[in-house]
Amino acid sequence: MIAGGQSDTMARRTPTTVERTSDTELVVMRTVDGPARVVFKAWTQPKLFQQWWVPKSCGVSLISFEANIRTGGTYRLLMGHPSSEQPMAFFGRYIEVTPHARLVWTNDEGGEDGPVTTVTFEERDGATDIVVHELYPSKAALDEALASGSTGGWGEQFVELDDLIVFLDAEA
Repeated sequence: MIAGGQSDTMARRTPTTVERTSDTELVVMRTVDGPARVVFKAWTQPKLFQQWWVPKSCGVSLISFEANIRTGGTYRLLMGHPSSEQPMAFFGRYIEVTPHARLVWTNDEGGEDGPVTTVTFEERDGATDIVVHELYPSKAALDEALASGSTGGWGEQFVELDDLIVFLDAEA
């Protein structure tokens, strides 16, 4: 433990940065304290993914996550919210899956013009830099996503991921 009662891991946590880098691209960055193989596992094993993906403060629950995580495979997330009678479905396909390094998927629930998400994992000194690029089909589409608040949970999601990685890395 260090001063203030925090563990070394807590002290090393980095903030999540979310930046609009162009009219159509949003970039999210965070370094998590764990090796890329463990971080990639948390993104690609549905049981683990469900533990951190949805920010607790948004009131949405992740009902299910089904995925065939391979290049050409598909995914489907089913989410619920108390104000909605019907669950919300999010789905798409994996364009690229490079173990421990890169994931690229489509977001098809909005039709063919949904954003494409690319996530890279780069390990450095036992920690992993995660960079998420969300490329939207138009300025209006990104403006709408930002206005809806759907892009605002990254910081909280990554705190949950940090906690899971510490647990998974300790198990390894």
